[in-house]
Amino acid sequence: MFKKETELNIGASIARLRKKQGLTQTQLAALLCISNKTVSKWERGIGYPEITQLFKLSRILGTTIDALMMSERHGITIAGCLVEDRIKLINYYPKMNMQSIIYSISQAVGGNVPNVGINLTKIDRNIKVNAVGRVGNDSNGQYLVDELRKSGIDASGVHVSQTAGTSFTEVMTVKETGERTFFHYRGANAEFCPADVNISDLDCRMIHVAYILMLDAMDAEDSQYGTVMAGFLKDLQAAGIITSIDVVSDSGELFAEKVIPALRYTDNAFMNEIESCGVSGLPPRDENGKLLVENIKKTMEMIMSEGVGQRVIVHCPEAGFCLNRSGEFTVVPSIKLPKGYIKGAVGAGDAFCAGCLYGIYKGFDDKKILEFASGAACCNLSAVDSVSGMRDKDYIFDFISNCERIEL
Repeated sequence: MFKKETELNIGASIARLRKKQGLTQTQLAALLCISNKTVSKWERGIGYPEITQLFKLSRILGTTIDALMMSERHGITIAGCLVEDRIKLINYYPKMNMQSIIYSISQAVGGNVPNVGINLTKIDRNIKVNAVGRVGNDSNGQYLVDELRKSGIDASGVHVSQTAGTSFTEVMTVKETGERTFFHYRGANAEFCPADVNISDLDCRMIHVAYILMLDAMDAEDSQYGTVMAGFLKDLQAAGIITSIDVVSDSGELFAEKVIPALRYTDNAFMNEIESCGVSGLPPRDENGKLLVENIKKTMEMIMSEGVGQRVIVHCPEAGFCLNRSGEFTVVPSIKLPKGYIKGAVGAGDAFCAGCLYGIYKGFDDKKILEFASGAACCNLSAVDSVSGMRDKDYIFDFISNCERIEL
């Protein structure tokens, strides 16, 4: 863990000091007689300079070796979707023209920004979390901002749209199973764009941007990078910030077209088994619903080949999977939960993602990242909404150390 945190610290320092000196990655590489890809990897926390390079590097950057080893950047920024969830607990999902009973109605935060951000602060209050996105000029937007601030999240990066309402989702959750169906209004999220983010002012080590396929302006075509999102991620990496993405389940034909361009500028890519196989075209399950682990692995290898910098992580009800840049494939089966434990599954993927981000931030190895993330997801499943079930890191560590896992 110490080694990984050291890599992240040095990488952030190199990026910050390089920009201060007015140098591009290519120019710094030339001065050090190395490739610009090497500099890029350093700045993203994928390895760090040899001891013999540190003296020359520190002189070029106008600093000392000790200062180079420390990063002024801390925390995680969560950017993208802010959604008001309108949760209906129902007895079953009806067929067309049939009726279902609604047991309860509640309001909750939704979207990756509140879900992942609030979950992170619940996991560890010492991590600085920033929120970036758009809401409408309405009571629902104010509700989301207030909830972020109550959790100790810096919401100064959340802009108020004057032309669109706050995004919302009608969530239909089946009481007995926790299965849910979503009806979504895009609203202000569709307007969120790179101009909303002053990258030079971002004070974070990592940034998580989601969801691809729900951010219309970010998903728009770009002649140079494929999508606006891809260009945005490139600029974030150039600033020395570790990037990650998540996508939304969508059966549309544009899935791979919108996701693949972003992968080249993504350090950590999170998806579920359906979403990931939307990129590869391989079926995640056989005709009987059995998970095809080999197809999951092939899919992850295909995603990694598109340029992902550090790791691809795929989650599904049965397990979590991680493929890193070195080609190491890790599988962690899901935790066995007692009957009646699951109260809802809204935001379960975001809870898993929050667990992964925490593990990456803290320098956990891949197996520990997946184990911790599975524990975070289980906490989420104990509540109807997306954040109420989350517990702190000590509870999660204790939970996963005493749990039994399913057999794949």
